[in-house]
Amino acid sequence: MIPRTFPPAPGWSPDGHRIKNEIDYSRGPEKTWVYGALRIRDGQELTMTATSRNSAFYQQFLQLVEDANPVGDIYVITDNLSSHNSVSTRTWLEDHPRIRHVFIPVGACWLNLQEGWWRTFRKTALAGRSFGDPDHITHATEVATAQLNSRARPWIWGRPAPPTRRLRRRYVYILSRHG
Repeated sequence: MIPRTFPPAPGWSPDGHRIKNEIDYSRGPEKTWVYGALRIRDGQELTMTATSRNSAFYQQFLQLVEDANPVGDIYVITDNLSSHNSVSTRTWLEDHPRIRHVFIPVGACWLNLQEGWWRTFRKTALAGRSFGDPDHITHATEVATAQLNSRARPWIWGRPAPPTRRLRRRYVYILSRHG
């Protein structure tokens, strides 16, 4: 390998590796939080933006989830954020018996299928963009959610099974002459 004789392009380190930065879409005093719920049976996502990550907005989001799923039980797999388990939220849940919380163990976010969707969502809606105000984040969230929902598929935890492919057998006949 020949050493560089010119400075690297922006976004690249001197040794030729791409510099990766965490996405920062909540700068300044006007933060915007994105709530999301993934329906794993068909891959449809529901998102909502809010100015805070508190119990009131969480309950508002749960109401959207309940409205989007009018029949059957709803299992919300979530982390242990205080707004998810506050007295206010638990009281609200008593009036909504179809919604049941399932808390994932601390430090095991990979157990939640939603995390895979968040990765795809951040790349689609937020990566490499600058937002002038919270309304721009809301708009990007709505557009990205609609795009991802248009090609949604059921979510399955783990790696997909390898494809089963039948190989056609080819018979090769070798004719030879012994002289």
